[in-house]
Amino acid sequence: MTPKLSVLMPVYNERSTLAEIVQRVQNVPLDKEIIIVDNVSSDGTREDLQAMIERGEAGEENSSHPIRVVLQSENRGKGASVRRALELSRGQWIIVQDADLEYDPRDYLRLFEAALRPQRPLDAVFGTRLGHGSAARQKQPRTAFFYGRIGLSLLFRVLYGAPLSDVATCYKLMRRDFAQSLRLQSDGFDLDFEIAAKVARARKKGARVGEIPISYAPRTELEGKKIRAVHDGARAVWALLKFRFLT
Repeated sequence: MTPKLSVLMPVYNERSTLAEIVQRVQNVPLDKEIIIVDNVSSDGTREDLQAMIERGEAGEENSSHPIRVVLQSENRGKGASVRRALELSRGQWIIVQDADLEYDPRDYLRLFEAALRPQRPLDAVFGTRLGHGSAARQKQPRTAFFYGRIGLSLLFRVLYGAPLSDVATCYKLMRRDFAQSLRLQSDGFDLDFEIAAKVARARKKGARVGEIPISYAPRTELEGKKIRAVHDGARAVWALLKFRFLT
C-alpha cells in the first residue's frame, strides 16, 4: 500500500540524536515511511544504521520496510542525500526531516491540516520559524543565523514576489509528484533555496502554496550545527540569484 507520507532524513554525524528523532517520527500517527540517507558519517552513525538493518529495525534502500537506509559511498552534501531519498520515495507527500531535533515531527499533522483543507487544497506548505508574532520567532536567539535567515527571506521576496517568510525552513511539505516536477539539482545546503525558488516559480503558473507557523528549537555550533553562516549564506544568495536569472 502506498504510504501517505515519505519522510526524507539526511544524516551526517548524528549518532547522539538519531535514535530519538526516528522514534519521534514513528510516534506521529500518520501512515508513513522513513528514508534515512547517511552521508558517510564518521561518528558511528553509519554503524548504528547498519546495526538497525541487521536487527530488522530497518531495511535496505529497495526493501519494503517502513524504515529504509541508504549508505552513500561518498559525501556529496545534504542536498544530494535529500534528492536520493526523493528518488526512492513512495508516499503521496514528502517532507525533509533533519536529524538534529531542531524540528518537531508533531508539526506534520498541522502541515497536513493546512494542505488538505477542502476549500483550498495545496501543493506545498512551508513551515515558518519567522512569522511575526510566532512563538518560534520570539524564542530564537538573535544570532547571525537568525538575522541571516531574515535577510535571505527578504531577498527571496524581492526576487520572486512570493509571500513566504522563511525560505530556509527544513519543513516543506509537498505532494511527491509536485516535488519531483521541480527537477532539483543542488547537492548542498543550498537545496532549500532551490526548492523555494522553484516553488515560487510554480506558484506563478498556478501551483497552490501556503505557510503556517511551526515550532523550532535551534542548536548551536557547539551542539553540532553544521551550517556555516558566511559560507553557506553566500551559497544561498547565489542559489536565489541563479534560479531567478540564469535558469
